[in-house]
Amino acid sequence: MKDLFGKALLDYHNGNYTEDIITSTSISDDDELPLPYLFRSYSEMPHLEQKALKLCKGKVLDVGCGTGSHSLHLQVKGFEVKAIDISEGAIEVSKKRGVLNVENISVLDETETFDTILLLMNGTGIFQELTQVSKYLKHLKSLLNSGGQILIDSSDIKYMYEDEDGGFWMDMNANYYGELDYFLSYKGEKETSMKWLYLDFETLKLACETVGLNCELVAEGKHFDYLAKLHETI
Repeated sequence: MKDLFGKALLDYHNGNYTEDIITSTSISDDDELPLPYLFRSYSEMPHLEQKALKLCKGKVLDVGCGTGSHSLHLQVKGFEVKAIDISEGAIEVSKKRGVLNVENISVLDETETFDTILLLMNGTGIFQELTQVSKYLKHLKSLLNSGGQILIDSSDIKYMYEDEDGGFWMDMNANYYGELDYFLSYKGEKETSMKWLYLDFETLKLACETVGLNCELVAEGKHFDYLAKLHETI
């Protein structure tokens, strides 16, 4: 990984903002990801993110923290927060912005326990493929203190396969429709492609049940997106 995402965040933070990140997927064309959006304040966040932050309790793990916007808001509210990300640049920016406890690791390498685990901005994306969902959920479950919760968001992207007549053109012999190849470029340089997973709520709920987690629908957004709360079954 070249960490172009981290380079872009550092450029913006250091006052070298000249262009945005370009993203695309295996089913969508190029789209701009505005760097200012990644530095948003609580008031600028989507409703689902605000809702998740309001539901936080106890010691919090912010997975895929990016610029640290969620962690910074929680710190101001008095929460003990640990922020992690696989992007070295994102971690550096989070530290510079004032996040107190930051580490450059994958969630699968995390060993501490928490009362709330946050996975926002399509939190299911890090699962990469449907076959890996159980592995990640089991590990996340192992990081929960008694009575702990996982707050995760995603989208049902079935709508992206809809044709003009209201039918769907999905290949039923292909993998789950939410499994995408994700591409990113910045300043003309291309990042190594990666797998990215969008999960519809019912599929997430079923996966949770297989590993002993309850999955509750907390809120729905305006564009097929949702926020879910996971916790251990009693």
